[in-house]
Amino acid sequence: MKAVEIRELTLDELRLKEEDLVEELTTSKIKLSIKRLDNPLQVRSTRRELARVKTIINEKLAANQENEEA
Repeated sequence: MKAVEIRELTLDELRLKEEDLVEELTTSKIKLSIKRLDNPLQVRSTRRELARVKTIINEKLAANQENEEA
């Protein structure tokens, strides 16, 4: 999922997406450690997507704080 697509999600949807990605990343790491993961690069792509989601959550929270202060 691209950053543009992620930015269209609401804060609640982003938090759900974050939880799903954390769970997926944990599962992928376990599978990788026992050599049951078909594509080892899946861990990296999941980790990067999780970082994108966390970044956009922080951007939205910062924007909300600026709006409350103004």
